[in-house]
Parts: sequence; C-alpha cells; structure tokens
Amino acid sequence: MYSSNLKGFILAVVSSAFIGSSFIIKKKGLRKAGVNGPRAGSGGYGYLLEPLWWVGMITMIVGEIANFVAYIYAPAVLVTPLGALSIIVSAILAHFILKEKLQKMGMLGCLLCIVGSTVIVLHAPEERSINSVEEIWELATQPAFLLYTASAVAIALVLILYCAPRYGQTNIMVYIGICSVIGSLTVMSIKAIGIAIKLTLEGTNQAKYFQTWIFAMVAITCIITQLNYLNMALDTFNTAIVSPIYYALFTSFTILASAIMFKDYSGQSASSIASELCGFVTVLSGTAVLHSTRDPDTPLITDLYTPLSPKVSWYIQGNGELWKQKDEDGSSPSFITILRQDYFKSKRCSQLFNFQGMVPSICSVWPFVF
Repeated sequence: MYSSNLKGFILAVVSSAFIGSSFIIKKKGLRKAGVNGPRAGSGGYGYLLEPLWWVGMITMIVGEIANFVAYIYAPAVLVTPLGALSIIVSAILAHFILKEKLQKMGMLGCLLCIVGSTVIVLHAPEERSINSVEEIWELATQPAFLLYTASAVAIALVLILYCAPRYGQTNIMVYIGICSVIGSLTVMSIKAIGIAIKLTLEGTNQAKYFQTWIFAMVAITCIITQLNYLNMALDTFNTAIVSPIYYALFTSFTILASAIMFKDYSGQSASSIASELCGFVTVLSGTAVLHSTRDPDTPLITDLYTPLSPKVSWYIQGNGELWKQKDEDGSSPSFITILRQDYFKSKRCSQLFNFQGMVPSICSVWPFVF
C-alpha cells in the first residue's frame, strides 16, 4: 500500500511540474504571437499558429495524464492537495523566465505549500484495494455518498439556474462554487475510470460492465460543466483572486467526497487525521500568500482619469465656467458647459483645483465624456 501511495505521490509531483511549466511556456507563446497580431485577451487567435504555445499545450496534456494516473495509485486526499506544487513551479519559473519578480512573501508562500504538502504525504491514508468496477459502484451507491451527490447536484442547479443569471457577474463565489462542487464529482468519476483501465490492462476486462460507461458519461458531463464555468470565472474576475479561491473550494469538496465514498480516513488515528487537516490548511495559507503577492492584471483603461484620445485642454474660470479650448485636431471651441463644484470632490480633483480661493487655473489633458 505504501508503494502504491509512493507511485501516486511521484506522479502527482511530476504532474505539478509539467502543468506549472506549461503555464510559462504558453504565456511565452502568447507574448510572441501578440507581437505579430491581436493578443488573445483582445479576441485574437494568432497563438494557434505559434509552435511555442503548442509546446506548452502538449506539456499540460502530459501533466494532466500523469495526474490522472496518480488517482489510480493514491487516494484523492493525497493527490488533490499536491496540485498546489504547480503554483510553486510556475511562480519560480516566472521569476527567472518571464522576469515576474517573486517577492519575499511569495517565497514564504512557496515554503508553506512545501511544508503543508510534506505533512499531507506523511499522514496520507492508504489506498484501499479494489478488484472491479462493481466494487466502486457499490461505494458510489451507498446512502452517504448518494446524499452527497444529490446535495452537490442540487446546489449546482440552484447556482446555475438562479444565482448565475442574477449574481454571476458580481459575486465570484457563484461560478467558482459551481466548478468546485461539480469538480468533486469529476474526480470521483475519473478515479473510477482510472481503476477500470488499470484492471483492464492487468487482464480483467472492465468494459463489459455498464457501470464503467456510466462513470465515463458522468465524467464527461462534469468536465464540460466545470470547464465552462471556470472559463466564465476567469473571464469575469482577476486570475489572482480566482485561483486561490477555486483551489481551496475544489480541494475541500474533493477531499470530502473522497472521504465519504472511499472512506479514506477509516482506521486512521485522530492524530493522523488532525495532522493531515493541518497540512491542508498550511497549503491553503501558502497558496493565498503566494497569490496575494502577484501583480494585478493591467486593465485596458485603468480608471476615469486615464488620458483618452483625442486629448482636450480645458480652461476653468473662478465662477466655475468650463469650456473646451482646443482638440488635438486643431478644431475651434464648439460648446460651453457649466460643471458643478460637487463633481470635483474626489481626491484627485482636490489636488488639481483650488476652489476656496477661486483662483483661475488651467487643467490640461483632463478627459471627460459628455
């Protein structure tokens, strides 16, 4: 059993290394493709013709395959938390290759992830021996897991049908909640399929059981749903916020589902369970610290005061009258408007205008949209 867990651990670490590296390789490819055409963030697809991007994609596929095989040999409570190691790999490689500085707090986050992962590995439960898909089916149809599955589906439907149309664009927990709950069922189905493939390769054909195909259909449905709402979350919210929250919720629900279905903690001492939970909390803390040190994504327009084109010069008199002096194209003044003093209550405006003394002043390059 320990040998099986060791195989799963090695595969999970290899998977994290490949997946973490793929992020950097794909980003290099995206940057290279963006030089010669529209960037992916602007709706361009030029990266599909960039060989470096495809190298990154192949690297990610290899990592995902290794992660899939890891679930065959080790319990989900061991494999899933180790996914945090991919964050460390990508952060370190980004520091050296992409010149994205890894700050001291980021190094602390990496250290916390490593320490937490070590604790989890040392106290991980043993993988139970399963000889057929029918055994997995019995585990999946036990009352406790059926209750979990029904609850997960009900929560997902409420989030999809009611919350997503109303709050999806403003509340980050809606899309991530759907991904995390459905993701836990994805992992259970993938693990069942992996075990079926392993037993088939060992000489016991599992394709003859209808349960194998049910697990396959559930896995495909869950993966499509999960990826769809994960893409929506990434497209709507900052990646630096989405990643740690998604990792925390997805890993928590997966550990809960695995504990219910496979009874991973059965026979373990209270100290071992407590140690593993502490290791998991340490990994979550490290992930949060690491992501908190990332530079935020640069928006196309940072705020209201970003200069627009064409630029306009404005004159302001002591009586509060405001008129356009000249556009960049050299056109003459076309209108006069009055701007209320209470519009300039922001900190930025108070630094530029002196309304107390009503001193005539000139503000150049001050963009307004009328």
